[in-house]
Amino acid sequence: MEHFKVHPKTAFEGWYSKFDLPSGGHLALIICSVPNASKLPPHMVSFTFYPKSGKPIFQREHWVSNIERVNTGQGHAFELRAAGIGVVRTEDDNVSTYELKTEEWSFSAKMTKHVPWGAEKSTPEGWLVRLPLPLHWHVNSLGSTCDFQLEIPSLDLSPADKKGTAVLHQEKNWASSFPSAHMWVQARDGDRGICIAGGKILGMTAYMLGYRSSDLDLDIIPPYAISVMGLSPFMSVDVDWETRSFSLSVQSVWKKVVVRAKAPKDKETWFGLGSPFPDGHRPNFCTESFLASVEVEVWERSWWGSWKQLRRENFENASLEYGGDLFPERGEKRE
Repeated sequence: MEHFKVHPKTAFEGWYSKFDLPSGGHLALIICSVPNASKLPPHMVSFTFYPKSGKPIFQREHWVSNIERVNTGQGHAFELRAAGIGVVRTEDDNVSTYELKTEEWSFSAKMTKHVPWGAEKSTPEGWLVRLPLPLHWHVNSLGSTCDFQLEIPSLDLSPADKKGTAVLHQEKNWASSFPSAHMWVQARDGDRGICIAGGKILGMTAYMLGYRSSDLDLDIIPPYAISVMGLSPFMSVDVDWETRSFSLSVQSVWKKVVVRAKAPKDKETWFGLGSPFPDGHRPNFCTESFLASVEVEVWERSWWGSWKQLRRENFENASLEYGGDLFPERGEKRE
């Protein structure tokens, strides 16, 4: 299965692209479709320009009449055609191009190097991707270089934000709907990075984690990264919206990863996003900041049972997202 491609029979599909711009700012693009939505808008193109300082944020959510999702080849090739806005195209070699334009903004980009999740494991879920879960999560590229051009006529963009080479992170979600509560963390610096997604699913709490560096690729997923009624021998989680912090400690037999993330509380540096459910896109169901600080510790267990720290790293200007029940202000109009 080509996880990034179109899955026509799923209840929803959403593609998320985050571009780290040369200025230190970011651009987030979401193209998501709930074809059989019962009452809320079914087709969303979300465009968010996030400056280095975190404000002011330029965001537009376009509820287009249709998003055609078309597989165009036997390999990776497919297209997303958003009515009245443009197309995102991925070729057989997994290289993506973006050609999108509205009256308020335009954006074009072409990937120059694809960076997959792993050499031996193409998706964070591993064997879980074959199960009929209510939500699936795929990371298509951890940090691809891409050439881009950006125009937002209402903003005085710096030259570094108008044209150059960005670093692209690509994801996809699909299946039935988003979970009732979730967290997401993503950070990248050169060849080092961390990516986490998880929350409530099937009455449990589960997370998937991937840490990457030049000499260490480490994934931890269920059955290790799972808890039932708050109890788990391998994982502990602390989510605190009031302090905009999140911590996760999860271990397998031989490895343990501890992650602590925190972002400023300033509301102007957070932006809301609609999320897909059977009734359509529920507005402001989750919120993101791109000003998070993330600390990562990697530990290894010896044959005698004691833990030795392999490394400790810090990432700045990382992504932190709260969703559903973990975001108390969900659904509220943000000023």
